[in-house]
Amino acid sequence: MTYFCNASFLYIDPGTGSMLFSILIGAASMLYFLSKAALLRLKVFFSGRKNGVVHDASYKPYVIYSEGTQYWNVFKPVCDAFERRQLPLSFLTSSEDDPVFGQNYTYVKPEFIGTGNAAFARLNMLSAGFVLMTTPGLQVYQLKRSKNVRHYAHIVHMPNDVTTYRLFGLDFFDSVLLSGDFQGLDIRALEELRAIPRKELVTVGCTYLDVLATRIGAIPQEEDHPFTVLVSPSWGTSGLLARYGEKLLDPLAATGWRIIIRPHPQSRKSEADMLERLQKRYGGNSSVVWDFERENISSMKKADIMISDFSGIVFDFSFLCDKPVMYVKAGIDWLPYDAYDLHKPLWQFQTLEKMGIELQDSQFSSIKQVIENASDSPELAAARRAAKAEAWMHIGESGERTADYMIETVARLDAGAQENQEEKTA
Repeated sequence: MTYFCNASFLYIDPGTGSMLFSILIGAASMLYFLSKAALLRLKVFFSGRKNGVVHDASYKPYVIYSEGTQYWNVFKPVCDAFERRQLPLSFLTSSEDDPVFGQNYTYVKPEFIGTGNAAFARLNMLSAGFVLMTTPGLQVYQLKRSKNVRHYAHIVHMPNDVTTYRLFGLDFFDSVLLSGDFQGLDIRALEELRAIPRKELVTVGCTYLDVLATRIGAIPQEEDHPFTVLVSPSWGTSGLLARYGEKLLDPLAATGWRIIIRPHPQSRKSEADMLERLQKRYGGNSSVVWDFERENISSMKKADIMISDFSGIVFDFSFLCDKPVMYVKAGIDWLPYDAYDLHKPLWQFQTLEKMGIELQDSQFSSIKQVIENASDSPELAAARRAAKAEAWMHIGESGERTADYMIETVARLDAGAQENQEEKTA
């Protein structure tokens, strides 16, 4: 009896055991990178300084950090620019299968640094001249500024409002690289409102749209093309699928048209039950196609019209395909976002009202007639062109412009440090 009680006491169920194992692995990873950081500090102490800044054995002049494979198109033009110039670029990624590993670069050096706390521990101890990332929230959450990084830059990966980041998302960067000049106006307004230092704002264009524009143009047109509606919403309780689901999809599925449903990638993580329910409901309808591919260009190329909500994909579709979009308004609680502090209409919603066609839920039951009557007027086409010119500047030049700014910034910092050193020794 005593043995039975002791054995029961020592038993750990598989779920708890898996969780404890994950915690131990995470803790071990953190200790590994923290020990490397301690060794780095010793090297810095004994090696001294060069030109007034730390140049230890691990110092890298140019660094990119990528959270995952979904950001490869954002960084590819920058990597290509450094490779062409034969300049070393360190590419740190949290994806073991990041496409960068298959590029066969000579000067771009990729490295997997783990995920979660392991990655943050490594990043928080970096020694670098210039760090470029899409990750917001620097100095707000786990991602902290390293004392040995001279410049942090955020590159915008959407051609719409940057105030749709969570609160303080961009506040602690040294610079923000924009896709269009208009994005800088709200950043300046937030800086003044919060009494924080002004960042350098540089409009470089939109790297991922430059990549997709080339790739979508290479996709051949379908020979027997059926009329196609692409449903591509955002995720969450205000998203189109979560909010309306069958109410929208039932009448669409009944049209006989090809209906491509492309949920937001986050939906597969946060709304799996909802997606499973909808997939089962339309499993027997061959005209309803689900798209879970990493990239959306194939579906966008096939679509004749898009139905969405507040998702930024409406701008990708409009700018790349120059086709009409329909949108359903959704109430969004902006309290957790930077936009809330400005108390002003967002550019993306004002623009969508000009270039898009509003779809009300009362029209869902007659969706076929609504879409057939939705004309792509000259006014809508002109509004799409105007929005594209405003939000996607320097088309095809983003990679080179970003590389230029990175190189010029490090050179400027080196020159300033050299001047300071000379003044001290004079």
